[in-house]
Amino acid sequence: MTKLRFAGLAFVACLFPLPIPHAMAAEALDVATVNQAQVSPKSKARTAPSALLLRVQVLLDRANFSPGVIDGKSGESARQAIAAFQKAHGLRADGKLDRETFAKLVENGSEPALMEYKIAEGDVKGPFVVNMPKDLKHMAQLDHLGYGSPLELLSEKFHASEALLKALNPGQSFDAAGVTITVPNVRAARTTGKVVKIEVDKPSRGLRAFGPGGELVAYYPASVGSKEKPAPSGTYKVRRAMFNPTYTYDPKFAFEGVKAKEKIEIAEGPKNPVGSVWIDLTKDSYGIHGTAHPETIGKTESHGCVPLTN
Repeated sequence: MTKLRFAGLAFVACLFPLPIPHAMAAEALDVATVNQAQVSPKSKARTAPSALLLRVQVLLDRANFSPGVIDGKSGESARQAIAAFQKAHGLRADGKLDRETFAKLVENGSEPALMEYKIAEGDVKGPFVVNMPKDLKHMAQLDHLGYGSPLELLSEKFHASEALLKALNPGQSFDAAGVTITVPNVRAARTTGKVVKIEVDKPSRGLRAFGPGGELVAYYPASVGSKEKPAPSGTYKVRRAMFNPTYTYDPKFAFEGVKAKEKIEIAEGPKNPVGSVWIDLTKDSYGIHGTAHPETIGKTESHGCVPLTN
């Protein structure tokens, strides 16, 4: 079993993230500019998506140092991913994108950052849940907690924000099979390695994975804990990983705003409160899991566990 260490925290049962809103100002991006983007002395952090940051985020994602949802923007999640990548490769881990860091990223994976993708029948057939209930009792009435639209499905499939896919495909519809769109190339060859220890760091809102020699092999932003559900430190083991899990709410969890007095069973699906994956730990009702709201990961608090993007 993989050993799991929690730095400065432990876990209590989890549910929804508590969102912190942030603005998104889109700009037009083209394939050639993104795929050829380079670091230069004039490269600066931007609040709007940039070709360079988009390329870097895709390279980080493929190296298993995730910037979270790919949006082409500078931010804390991207900075933490760059710093973790730098540390893993013996570079100055300041989270700043310099030429040496960029060269190492390209060395790890030189495939284009953007690619064309033909929308498949499975991407548009649904079933989709246009108006997803927000309360657990109404969620429990659904047979499947699916995406709200083909655009949402495609965004998650390619680890991107919906706004980015729209910016990459101006005026394009995403609900017709056979249509070709531009997407982040997250399906290229990925860095591989054996993981023997996982460390969850509450202050930096991140999860680090280590190999047999103690080397850092992966990093992911995480939403960890909250004032409502503070958690002690602890060391546990990973028991198993379950895909497409159901979710059970127990009244003993006593989440704020949930008044249920009996257990509630919620069906599987990517919009399930624990998303598409549950990594079970040797502490009952605690786990590392997916999310129904990938855009909030690393920017929010949670009701206990460790939500990551699916």
